[in-house]
Amino acid sequence: MMGEQSVMQEELFYGFSLQRHVPADHLLRAIDRFVDLSAIRQHLAPFYSPIGRPSIDPELLIRMLIVGYCFGIRSERRLCEEVHLNLAYRWFCRLGLEGDVPDHSTFSKTRHGRFRDADLLRELFETVVRRCMAEGLVGGEGFAVDASMIVADAQRQRGVETAEELKPETKRAVAEYLATLDDAAFGAATPVEPKFVSPVDPAARWTAAWGGPAVYAYCTNYLIDVEHAIIVDVEPSTAVRQAEVTAAKTMIERAHDELGLWPERLIADTGYGSAEMLNWLVHERGIEPHIPVFDKSRRKDGTFSRDDFTYDHKADTYICPGGKTLRQRQKTYRVPHPLVDENGMMRYRARKLDCDACALKPRCCPKEPARKVLRSIYEGARDMARDIAKTDAYQISRYQRKKVEMLFAHLKRILKLDRLRLRGPCGARDEFHLAAIAQNLRKLAKICTLGTPIRAT
Repeated sequence: MMGEQSVMQEELFYGFSLQRHVPADHLLRAIDRFVDLSAIRQHLAPFYSPIGRPSIDPELLIRMLIVGYCFGIRSERRLCEEVHLNLAYRWFCRLGLEGDVPDHSTFSKTRHGRFRDADLLRELFETVVRRCMAEGLVGGEGFAVDASMIVADAQRQRGVETAEELKPETKRAVAEYLATLDDAAFGAATPVEPKFVSPVDPAARWTAAWGGPAVYAYCTNYLIDVEHAIIVDVEPSTAVRQAEVTAAKTMIERAHDELGLWPERLIADTGYGSAEMLNWLVHERGIEPHIPVFDKSRRKDGTFSRDDFTYDHKADTYICPGGKTLRQRQKTYRVPHPLVDENGMMRYRARKLDCDACALKPRCCPKEPARKVLRSIYEGARDMARDIAKTDAYQISRYQRKKVEMLFAHLKRILKLDRLRLRGPCGARDEFHLAAIAQNLRKLAKICTLGTPIRAT
């Protein structure tokens, strides 16, 4: 017999448990074990008035933001709707059945005010990293660093050629842009002026790094521990390689100063293999660079490259394939020329008489009277990186570097952060910190739910 549902009638009393209706294997149940917001109120206390009408609980706002970034809910307006309807979200946000969800405008007002003034999201990120360390997920032996470009919230069809053309109505974006002109990760990263400047987000860089159409974009920089791919630091920067290298240095120093982490090796791609970066890692930080050396000395015209010349450390000379010596100075000048140029390069030159009488001249310097070889003042660190590249440990590091690429893929495909919603360097910083918090919490929930990991030593 076909059944028929009776008309729904309102009950006078309900026996309903929100705790019982959230599945035991729900992601938020696992995440809730590791979310410690007990210090938020104390951290924000100096930024609230002791009198007046009580504000929305900041812990509620943070929990809602965690829900949004963990489940890829990009709109705060939609986030409020989802928290209002979803029982698991209500349980995680401690709202119960009758709790009121705050208006979406509360997030913008609080974020631009108290949260940024107190640097709350940075504090929360470090709290989550310390919890990962306490759970034994951070080994501290090997770090990997990389950057990924995120499209800014700016139309690529609209732009001005110079910053002087910016209109005053975008005063918040212009103020943040002017504040970062001397920042090594933004305005001072490169002297090259961008082709276009966005009126709504001037700090976003006009770039075509993907090989496709040019867009306005920022870069998110990750420093991860390769043990379990935990993000130990995150930093925004403009979308140029020099800014990414600067951000990497900032993250390494901050991980040591704030978290007490000092890795033995750093894994990165060729973009971080400049002579200055390798020298900084080896001689200033004592870190092994598992990084391909950025080297353009190899020739493609069939003539001898610098690798074909042997360097004598004791005599500070090069020996050419013909057995002749290349020195920095072949004769004495009345006014000595500087040995190092503005790019940190030293020039070793052969004698013209030696090159004229050499049978290998057509394969060495067919268009020049004598051969010269350039050597960086940081060549010692470059040689160390080349020696490391020949070891088995380097091959393992090349495989481990994929972990940071997987985090970027997860960031864009699962968390839906392939385009920023907030504008300006501060907005990018907020979004990148919240996304990194969500990724670390999801990692904690996944690993520690399956079983207690072996503590790193």
